[in-house]
Amino acid sequence: MDIPTTYTELIVIGGSAGSLQVIMEMIKNLDQNLDFPIVLIVHRKAHSTSILPTLLQQFTPMEVIEIEDKTEIQKNKIYIVPADYHLLFEDKKTVSLDSSEKMNYSRPSIDVTFKSAAETFGENLIGILLSGANADGVEGLKYIKKNNGQVWIQIPETAEVDYMPKHAVDQVGFDLLFEPKDLAELIAQSNRIK
Repeated sequence: MDIPTTYTELIVIGGSAGSLQVIMEMIKNLDQNLDFPIVLIVHRKAHSTSILPTLLQQFTPMEVIEIEDKTEIQKNKIYIVPADYHLLFEDKKTVSLDSSEKMNYSRPSIDVTFKSAAETFGENLIGILLSGANADGVEGLKYIKKNNGQVWIQIPETAEVDYMPKHAVDQVGFDLLFEPKDLAELIAQSNRIK
């Protein structure tokens, strides 16, 4: 499977219902020496205790970090947007948290982070949308595409909840449709492109 050949500076991955299994599988098989950070935007209950970083850390020697306001993101680390905050990129290194109104009934909103990342990273961004039960992420993917980034979507038939990827496939010009088992290898291929 061939992927486009732009140099990758950031991967943002959005998911909701049914995405956690895909994320755990990906993290377990990830190349341990990435030249870029990965940021995960996963819908969670507003006041959920933050066990997600601890859970994911069990599957990888890479550092898994829940983002705080003004966190400086670094390559070869996995970042998780905290529950009840939107994530914005101030520049290519620094992020900020925002508690403005929910988008698509969600905070964090995948759309908000995808749009902010697209403005900051342009063609050096890969946006990935996984399983989920609402349309959050679709507008963000369109924005990534408009800014010449890459759009990858989980094949809807492989999603536990296909609403989110199905809407994305129907509405967005994508670069790649993938099966969950291939995601880690596809990310590794992006890592090798300079």
